[in-house]
Amino acid sequence: MTDSPKLPSNYAELLDRLLTLGRPKRQVIDFDYAACGITPEHIPGLIRMLSDDRLNNAPVDSNLVWGPLYAWRALGALKAEAAIGPLLDLLARIGSHHDDWVSEDGPQVLGEIGPAAVGPTVVYLADEGHDEWARVAAAKALEELGKRNPELREPCLNALRKQLARQAEQSESLNAFLILSLLDFKAVEALPEIREACDADHVDESVSGDFEDFEIELGLKMARTKPARPNKLSELGAQMRAALGDALPGGDDVDDALADARPRSPAKSVKIGRNDPCPCGSGKKYKKCCGKN
Repeated sequence: MTDSPKLPSNYAELLDRLLTLGRPKRQVIDFDYAACGITPEHIPGLIRMLSDDRLNNAPVDSNLVWGPLYAWRALGALKAEAAIGPLLDLLARIGSHHDDWVSEDGPQVLGEIGPAAVGPTVVYLADEGHDEWARVAAAKALEELGKRNPELREPCLNALRKQLARQAEQSESLNAFLILSLLDFKAVEALPEIREACDADHVDESVSGDFEDFEIELGLKMARTKPARPNKLSELGAQMRAALGDALPGGDDVDDALADARPRSPAKSVKIGRNDPCPCGSGKKYKKCCGKN
């Protein structure tokens, strides 16, 4: 880690400490904010920090770029309702800056904040003006809200069903991720919307699987009764076999391995840094290179 660039002192001394911590050791909250004295009175400063473009776009090898991450995690720990709007605004970075940490942390933080986040998140998800990945994260946030707060399960589930009912107006990928959230809810009651989207062929099956997969996951079937249709992953397996032939170990197991690797979120790339280039060495962002469909 290189020395961080100097920024004007815009934050209280206590919050300045968050700009020195660097990359967290693991993808979970592992910092005791209360123990270091961060309290609700620091919420305005934390909101400014999570939205600070100078920090979010700081060099990838600096400590500064991680400051907003600690800020939004602190806001979640504080259940800061004032942060809901800024957190939703931050989801735009998933598509515009390929920020996988926002993709993974954002839904969890909104889930921590609780009931007040439901309405704004539903509105955000429904807004076609937002980037697809940002809307996927909003769907995941509703899932987190429903799981963390049992009393919110029904309104969150209904919002996801209502959004999926608009399947003809939105991308196959968004529909697939909506279905994955419904499956994580074990929402048998959502089968009519799921079936309608599948029958209309408006679901990216390389992301979520097909309707028979959904029936099995919901416990309505024990096993497949017909082979799955080719999709992006199975076609990739066929291309790999054709290109590599005997050099590719596993033969027919390639499709199974690819199916096991089916993405469950839009952010399963290698976590090297908040704004790092693709680890293949191309110099491009991951989602413009090895992560590109």
